[in-house]
Order: sequence, then structure tokens, then C-alpha cells
Amino acid sequence: MQYRFSNKISALKPSAIREILKAASVPGLISFAAGNPAAEAFPVDEIRQITAQILAEQPINALQYGVTEGYEPLIAAVRGWVGRYGVGNERDSLIITSGAQQVMDLVCKVLCDEGDTVLCENPSFIGSLNSFRAYNANLVGIPIEADGLNIAALEDALKREKNVRFLYTIPNFQNPTGATMSAEKRRAVYALAQQYDLIILEDNPYGDLRVVGEALPAIKTLDTDGRVIYAGSFSKILSPGLRAGFCVGPPEILAKMTVGKQTGDVHTSMLTQMIVYQWLTGYDVPAHIAKIQGIYRRKLNLMCDLLDEKLADHFHFVRPEGGLFVWGTLGYAQTLGARAATDKMLRFCKTCTDHGVAVVPGSAFLTDPNGTTDCIRLNFSTPSDENIVKGIDILRSVAAGAQRAEVRGQKTDS
Repeated sequence: MQYRFSNKISALKPSAIREILKAASVPGLISFAAGNPAAEAFPVDEIRQITAQILAEQPINALQYGVTEGYEPLIAAVRGWVGRYGVGNERDSLIITSGAQQVMDLVCKVLCDEGDTVLCENPSFIGSLNSFRAYNANLVGIPIEADGLNIAALEDALKREKNVRFLYTIPNFQNPTGATMSAEKRRAVYALAQQYDLIILEDNPYGDLRVVGEALPAIKTLDTDGRVIYAGSFSKILSPGLRAGFCVGPPEILAKMTVGKQTGDVHTSMLTQMIVYQWLTGYDVPAHIAKIQGIYRRKLNLMCDLLDEKLADHFHFVRPEGGLFVWGTLGYAQTLGARAATDKMLRFCKTCTDHGVAVVPGSAFLTDPNGTTDCIRLNFSTPSDENIVKGIDILRSVAAGAQRAEVRGQKTDS
């Protein structure tokens, strides 16, 4: 039988990261391609204790249906949690979602018709980009700099593009670049949103993973007229497998998102919500976050110090202040044309995999699937310290070989 698929799904391509992760599951392959929390960062004993207590004392509540908006005790606890950072006020609603990824899906579902424009940092998180593509949104990329969005380019796009529905941004330790938007740019972004009547979707999955410097206020803290939707997650500080996220925003928008969620998963897992609630209210969460910050500080510094030591002539990057990723480019690729550089990087990533280490080509994160970039993304949270050392040695060997081949090719051409 021949199957006919919808235009929406036919336009989607498999996530490059997920495909690479399949390859990374090969025994012995070192993965710099994932974005998973470190194995030692999971509070396994606490989750085991909490789950046993819930199933002993409240089994029916945990196993029964729940309301779409979320488990009310958890909603109250999350309000308190984000309120510590000045996020949310009495005018905002809060709903619990199945991971922050669901927030991206629901926002686009309720705000966008086919062909409407979504402004995104370029490059950006592939999971969110694919959510927007699933609704046939017109993705327009805004270049990202070391201190966040290019504000002039953002305003140009707001003047030029039609039917702009919202701006998607990851201000803290952006995925994939690791960039953190400056306080000045956060204020500028919000000022433009007011000027052009723009909604902002602020995604903050990595905010608690700062390892150096002072935390910056969320864009949501500037929101005086209900135009910022704030997405948060427990995936990076508790467990991604629990699929627990939340959204803070204008009640009119969140009411529509709740209806949209009812057509999807009905409600977020009650057991998951009860686990997160007990963890938030019964354990020393700040101490746990300090612990995982220590883990990631060590891993980030280890990877970046090795890159400086062993690949200074090959790999150019800006050391991030937190998060999970290092983003950079190979020196030899910068001398090539854009398409040639992208092709070289794809071959470089394939060669790395063949030699035992998986990395992600930067082209996977572009708003334009046919766009070009000479960058790659490296993850430091997933591999062990030992494998970070081994993996960087492999990268050095592959990069040196690629550069030698490039030099030989240039001599041949001349």
C-alpha cells in the first residue's frame, strides 16, 4: 500500500541531533553531540525516596487523571520558585507542561496561522525550530553575537517582515552558541517589542547552570504589558526523563494553550508533577543546584582549557559563562566560501565520528535548512572527564589532518 502523508509532516526532516545520537549509541563512541545532564548530576536517591512515598501515601492521586493546567500544589510551588527571580506577577498565569518543548509547540499552535512569521535567533535550538516548522511558520533568522541578538538586524526584520507573530529567544547560555544576552540588549529587545507590538517567547532551560559571573534578570521581569511568554524546565536541574516544564504568561494566551494541550496529552503526568512538587518543597534545591554548577564548572573548564591547549591553532571559540555547550569554528574553514566551509564541516563531523567522537555540525541549528555555517557544537556535560580528554585528542588529530589536506589541496589548485 502507498501512504499519503500530510504536507506539514512531509516538510519536516529528522532532527540532525537525534540522528547523530543514534550513531552516538555505538559502544565506545565518545559523544560531544548530546545535551544530556551529567550522570552524576541526577538526584537519584531523592527521586527514589519521593516516588516510594507518593505511591505509598497517595497512589490514586498519582495514577489518576489530572487537570490540564497542572497539579495545583505544583503550580503554587513553581510560582514561588520563579518568583524568587522576579518572573511572573499577579496578572500572569502559570501552567505545567510536558517539558519546555511543549511550550514551543503550544505557543505556535495558538498564535500562528500557516505562513505567519516567527523571528528566531540564528542559529537556534533545533527542537524549537522544528516545532515552528510543523505549523508551516516562516522562520526568519536574526544573527546572534557574543552578547546576544543583533539588535539592528532585529529591528530591520520587524520593519521588513509581514505577519510577525513572536520572537523566540534563549537569553541564557544559548543553544547552540552558549552566548548570554547582555542586560542592555534584554532591555533593547523589550523596547522593540513594545514599539512594534511584538510577543516574546523567552526560553530559559539553562539559567540555573551559570558557572561564572552574575545572573541577569529575565526579559520577563521587564514585562509591564503582557507580551512575554516565559518557558522553564526541570530537565536540566532535576531530570529530563520526567518531562516536567512550565509556562508563565498572559492569561489570555495560556488559556488558549491549555485548550491546545487538551488535544495533545490531556495533562502532564500526575506522578511526574507530584515528584517535582515534593522535590521543590521538601529538599534543599539551591544546594543541589550549587552541586551541579560545580560539576559543570569543572567539565566546562576542562574542555575549554584543553581546546586552548591543544586546538588553539584550529578551533576558535568564546568560553561560555554556563550552560552545556561550546560553539566554535575550525580556522581553516574560515578561509573558504560559505558553502564550501559548510561542506567541509559536515565532512569533518563525519570523520570525527569515524574516529570515535560524535560532534554536531552547526548547519543543524540554522533557521534556513539550506543555510551555511563553518561552526560546530560541542557538549561537555554528557561525556566523562576521561572521555573529554580523549575526545579532544581525537578532535586535534582530525583537525590537524583536515588542515593538512586543505593546504595540499590549495597547493594543487595553484
